Amino acid sequence: MNRMPTIRRKLYPHVEPRQTGRIKVSDLHELYWEDAGPVNGIPVIALHGGPGGGANPDMRRFFDPRYFRVILFDQRGCGRSTPRSTLEENTTWDLISDIEKIREMLGIEKWIVFGGSWGSTLSLAYSITHPDRALALLLRGIFLLTKSEINWFYQHGASNLFPDAYDRYIAPIPEAERGDLLNAFHKRLMGPHGDERRDAARAWACWEGETLSIRGPSARPPQFDDDAFTDAFARIECHYFKNGGFFETDGWLLDNAKVLNGIPGTIVHGRYDVVTPLSSAWALHKEWTSSELKIIPDAGHSSLEPGIVNALIDATDEFVQRFR
Repeated sequence: MNRMPTIRRKLYPHVEPRQTGRIKVSDLHELYWEDAGPVNGIPVIALHGGPGGGANPDMRRFFDPRYFRVILFDQRGCGRSTPRSTLEENTTWDLISDIEKIREMLGIEKWIVFGGSWGSTLSLAYSITHPDRALALLLRGIFLLTKSEINWFYQHGASNLFPDAYDRYIAPIPEAERGDLLNAFHKRLMGPHGDERRDAARAWACWEGETLSIRGPSARPPQFDDDAFTDAFARIECHYFKNGGFFETDGWLLDNAKVLNGIPGTIVHGRYDVVTPLSSAWALHKEWTSSELKIIPDAGHSSLEPGIVNALIDATDEFVQRFR
């Protein structure tokens, strides 16, 4: 673990994609993708959070645009991919297959795998499944998608730190059903479009939006006020979490993390991350011995906390020295 420097870095300037497109990955799903940076740059696949959150162009800004070729895409059912908010043919293994289709389409042999929160989950699952395709991993806000993590955030643990936001989160659920909030929300989110589904989606999504930052509810990102965003975000998240990430066993990622030994990686995690507690990053680091863990002492979950930004950019600059 490294001591954090006192001078903090800023995001690299925004660059427009060099090319964009759509790829048909099944009879049902078509994904939107973007490719930015020099075609001969160090390739990166950037995996967004959620699941269901959609790609954000700021994800490219952790990488020096002179040296990195950064691929973004919207995962099944969200962002600019179609059909929106669809749960059919939407599992972790489908997404891993999609990543491989994009890699093959672009003619990339190996790439850096980058993701935070659910993006870290998918990054780990992909790299464990295809370790020969991972040049390195850069992960933030580790989420192993275990029952204990889901129970911590969606049932009661995080409520002790954000009781104001928690009361807003549970408001659409009758008191008699609050003993099992995951299933109570699932029942409402899987229903037809209507007030009940809309209210449940807003509450589910805003609970995460209000707890992302160490600054609390006032730092909730604006997309959490968009009903189209919250519907896809809440439905797809709840679908994945209800099904345990579609992993064979609870704790599958940690049980298989030794596959990554020998692959370099950096884990960046906020000390006060409420959404995905530090214990998950600590456990992963112990199993994945070729990783470096950077604990940010004054940060929560958001990728845009100053200390998180600093550590991620330091890591990508180190990758330039290693892989250029």
